[in-house]
Amino acid sequence: MPDYDLLVVGSANADLVIGVERRPAAGETVLGSDLVVHPGGKGANQAVAAARLGARTALLARVGDDAYGRLLLESQRAAGVDTAGVLVGGAPTGVALITVDPSGDNSIVVSPGANARLSPEDVRAAAALLASARVVSLQLEIPLDTVATVAEVVRTARGGADTGEGRGEGTGDGTGEGGPRVVLNPSPPAPLPAEVLAVCDPLVVNEHEARFLLGDDPAGREEAPEAWAAALLARGPRSVVVTLGAAGALVADRDRTALVPSLPVKAVDTTGAGDAFTGALAWRLGLGEDLETAVRFAVRVGAAAVTRDGAQESFPTAEEVAAL
Repeated sequence: MPDYDLLVVGSANADLVIGVERRPAAGETVLGSDLVVHPGGKGANQAVAAARLGARTALLARVGDDAYGRLLLESQRAAGVDTAGVLVGGAPTGVALITVDPSGDNSIVVSPGANARLSPEDVRAAAALLASARVVSLQLEIPLDTVATVAEVVRTARGGADTGEGRGEGTGDGTGEGGPRVVLNPSPPAPLPAEVLAVCDPLVVNEHEARFLLGDDPAGREEAPEAWAAALLARGPRSVVVTLGAAGALVADRDRTALVPSLPVKAVDTTGAGDAFTGALAWRLGLGEDLETAVRFAVRVGAAAVTRDGAQESFPTAEEVAAL
């Protein structure tokens, strides 16, 4: 049996958060609240979200040998994440500068720092860690060639080809024979090589990410998420999930498309909600749930996360999700 339900390969940042009445326009200065520092980063967030729900979770990431790095390691361990794969040094810890307006919407600028030094060599050295996981979750706050190396290692574990076999259908454990299932959230969005798209099951995108990946494709100019999902599926991923904020999420594979509604909640802070959703989704897939069932659970987790301030601090336990 795999050692981990979920291995997250991705970023770890210190989130520097300021509340504002409105976000500044170009050349404008606005006053905000006192600065608050939270542990964050899309990779670290997903790992904490899954672990807090009860998943056996590990993180492969890189942080600096500094106070922010220690903060991030402490937050991972406190949530129950195995940090044996977290590398220290090479550059200062990554930092995200976040403004949050009264509606809970946020704007984020990321300085990658040590995240940009998580290398393909680091991934190859951690091949045994990847092989020990049911599901591997990726984002794009680390170098794209590092993400591509994860895809390469997974393809090698599957015998060198992605034919659609070994997704875990009927296995009950969420793994493909010889290799983990891969969940990718392309955030911040960047063009994805075909060999990366081919291992995504699912590719998880919001509206902005979907339109970016579609580029000049006419589907990207439509307002229907079903059109985005269909056009993205044609590019190679095995399945696609389009997150729709308060409207829930759209699930699509080559057999069917389904809209999964969210729960009505009052949003306080949307920071990290997408990471909570993706971490929960990846965990449930690792348990062997089908994609739609896993998404139904994940939208509840995302809804719970927006009702509290912060990223990792807002992530719910399984008991809190059940109480919604």
